[in-house]
Amino acid sequence: MSSFGLSLPDYPWNSLAPYRERAAGHPDGTVDLSIGTPVDPTPEIVRQALADGADAPGYPTTQGTAEVRQAIVQWYARRRGVEGLDEASVMPTVGSKELVAWLPFLLGLGKGDVVVRPVVAYPTYDIGATFAGANAVAADNLEDLDAETRSRVKLVWVNSPGNPTGTVRDATSLSQVVREARELGAVVASDECYAELGWGDWDEDRGGQRVPSVLDPRVSGGEMTNLLSVYSLSKQSNLAGYRAAFIAGDTELIANLINSRKHAGMIVPRPIQDAMTIALGDESHVAHQKALYRSRREALKPAVEKYGLSIEESRAGLYLWGTMGEDTWTTVGRFADLGIVVGPGVFYGDEGQGYIRISLTASDERVEAAVRRLSNV
Repeated sequence: MSSFGLSLPDYPWNSLAPYRERAAGHPDGTVDLSIGTPVDPTPEIVRQALADGADAPGYPTTQGTAEVRQAIVQWYARRRGVEGLDEASVMPTVGSKELVAWLPFLLGLGKGDVVVRPVVAYPTYDIGATFAGANAVAADNLEDLDAETRSRVKLVWVNSPGNPTGTVRDATSLSQVVREARELGAVVASDECYAELGWGDWDEDRGGQRVPSVLDPRVSGGEMTNLLSVYSLSKQSNLAGYRAAFIAGDTELIANLINSRKHAGMIVPRPIQDAMTIALGDESHVAHQKALYRSRREALKPAVEKYGLSIEESRAGLYLWGTMGEDTWTTVGRFADLGIVVGPGVFYGDEGQGYIRISLTASDERVEAAVRRLSNV
């Protein structure tokens, strides 16, 4: 047996295979509400920008074209209430997952350092700590950590809106995390990929509040030191296949990340940067896509609640997070027998036991099929 390779846990979604097989036996086919990959078309204006940029014989720049950096800065001002960002404070990334996975390493973390991540969280936060040789610790608030652990905290991940729970931190909550992290000299990295998909009190289109960013002056105090905001166009613009994302915040940290990524060749292709520029400047397609997800959510939520699922949080994002008061895999099996594949809550940490995650990223026809099956039980 080879002694090479990192000792990582198996990729969690592989364990869902037998439940996919059960669901595939349904006479009307599978309704996949598990992973959450976009299924709606990529906007035509974005596809055209990609085509227009296809003649790209030279190497792209790691820090991004002037146009994409301007578009990112303008987007933060227009959509997130963050004024005054410098173009040197932003950088495109090859999707957000690679940034999440490599950030601890690129920040120079190592043995003995602590990466704090939410209690119920996307597993890549833990993998990133492993890559760097650091320790991942689950906590939603730094005050929950003992003094020895606090002294070793170097990076704090915030995920708001959260995946899988759909939890939204308000500006007061975020500012407390920032204040405590700064006292420890730690970096706060905020994964904000679902920020345009708020519901209820966080649905701007329906009179709600804007989901706050860690760079919001109410949170940052107008000072970007040790703060990073991460965002992806995968969800708002159906660009998961483009791997189009970006990071913004502390200028010195961004400069260091750019330099490291230059050495490693971690570069967003030029045509993708051109497509990002157009996507960031157009709000109509984002509003259209959000309306689709809202209608699917409004159909699915009452159907799964009638079936017996108790929905918790789910205030933003593309998922319904809930429990039937039983083992996660029992609930996953129940849905599989209806031909519906859902995400097991145990994929997101020990506190996810007993929960499932239901994605809104299925076609209208498949969502309608799921609603019929749940309603006819």
